[in-house]
Amino acid sequence: MPYEFKFPDVGEGIHEGEIVKWLVKEGDKVHADQPLGEIETDKAIVEMPSPKSGKILKIHVPAGGVIHVGETMVTILEEHETDADAKRHMEKKEESKVPYTGSVVGFLEEAKDVKPVQTIKKEAKITAASQPSVQATPAVRNLAKQLNVDLNSLKGTGPDGRITIDDVQKAGGSVKKEESSGIKVTRKYDFFGYVDRVPLHGVKKAVANKMAESIFTAAQLTNMHEADVTELAAKREKEKAQYEKEGIKLTFMPYIVKAATLCLKEHPYLNASLEGEDIILKKYYNIGIAVDTEEGLFVPVVKGAEAKDIKAIAKDIDKLANDAKSRKINLMDLKGSSFSVSNLGSVGVEFFTPIINYPESAILGVGRIMEKPVVKAGKIEIRKMLPLSLTYDHRIVDGAQAARFMSDLMERLQLCDFG
Repeated sequence: MPYEFKFPDVGEGIHEGEIVKWLVKEGDKVHADQPLGEIETDKAIVEMPSPKSGKILKIHVPAGGVIHVGETMVTILEEHETDADAKRHMEKKEESKVPYTGSVVGFLEEAKDVKPVQTIKKEAKITAASQPSVQATPAVRNLAKQLNVDLNSLKGTGPDGRITIDDVQKAGGSVKKEESSGIKVTRKYDFFGYVDRVPLHGVKKAVANKMAESIFTAAQLTNMHEADVTELAAKREKEKAQYEKEGIKLTFMPYIVKAATLCLKEHPYLNASLEGEDIILKKYYNIGIAVDTEEGLFVPVVKGAEAKDIKAIAKDIDKLANDAKSRKINLMDLKGSSFSVSNLGSVGVEFFTPIINYPESAILGVGRIMEKPVVKAGKIEIRKMLPLSLTYDHRIVDGAQAARFMSDLMERLQLCDFG
C-alpha cells in the first residue's frame, strides 16, 4: 500500500513546525533522499528527504500549515505500486473517517484483518505500555510498537525524562529508521542566541569558491603605493562634461585601465598565468573590472584594452557595469581576463589587499583619492593622492618586478601619459 511519510521526532525538542515550502507537488515523481520540503520550528529549519522512490500521491499539509510530530506529511505511491493500489488506499482512508455507530458485534464484523492470538496479546501489552502517562512522542511510541518494547519499563534520557528513539532502540534492537534517514536539521541559534541563516548560492557561492581556490593556490603578496593624480583629476574634470554629452560616465577607471595596460606590455609577467610547469605570458590585454551588484561580485572584461582609447574604454566600462547590475550581461563578457582591477575607493576605502582573480598573476586595488600635504621641490603642497594596492602571485612575479610595474604605473598616472 502507499507509504505515509510522517513528521518524525528529529530531536532538538521539536514537537511541531510550520511548512515553509514544498519542493514537490502532487503527481511528481521523486527518488529516495530527494528533498521534499522545509519545515520551520522555533529552534531549527528541517529539510525533509523522501524515504522512498515513487510518486507523490497526496500532500496532507499545505505550505504555511502547521504539522505535529507523528502526523502524515505526504503519501507516496512507491515505484512497484499501481494506480489501483492508490485508489484502494484512498478508499480505505475515506472509510476510516466514517464514525462508528454500531454495536460491538457490528464492529467485529467490519474487522478485515484477524491476527493470531499470540500477536494480539503482544500488541495489547504495547498498547497498555503506551498510555499518555509515558513521556514519548508519537514517533517513539510507533517505534516501540514495531519493536514490542514496553515503554513503562524504560527510563527516558531526554528532557524531563522523555523517552527518545535511542532509548527504544537500545531496549528492542535497532531497526532501519527510514523516516529519520537523511533528515537535515539546521539550528536557528548558536551558543549565545538566535541567528539568521542566509543560504550561500548563485553568484555569491561561485565567488566564494573562486576566492577560496585563489587564496589556497597562489602565493599572494600585496605592495601598496600612492600615486599623485592632481593633474589627472584636473584633466578628468575638464573632459567629463563632453563625455556626458555623449552619454558616457567618465570616472578615473578608464585612465587607470589604459595606463595599466601600457605598463603590462612592458612587464609581461603581470599579464600571465601558471599552467603546470609553464608560465603563460599573454599577448592580449583583457582587463577585468570588479563590479558590485545586489546579487554579488561580477567581473566583466574590457577586451583588447591595448587597442582602445580612453573614450572607448569608458564606454565599455559603463555598459559592462550596467549590464552586470541588471543581470543582462553576456556570458562571454565575463570570460577571458588577463589582469583585473578592483575599485573600493567609491565606498571610502583607501588601502586593501585584493584577492587575485585566479589564475591571473596580479590584480590592482584602487582606493579613495585623498587630499594630502606632500613635499614637492622643497615646499609643502596639497596634492590629490590615489592609494593603489597590487596583489601578485609570488610564484610568477618577483617583488622587484611588481615594484617596477607600480613605479611605471604611478608615473603614467601622474604625467597623464596614456600612449
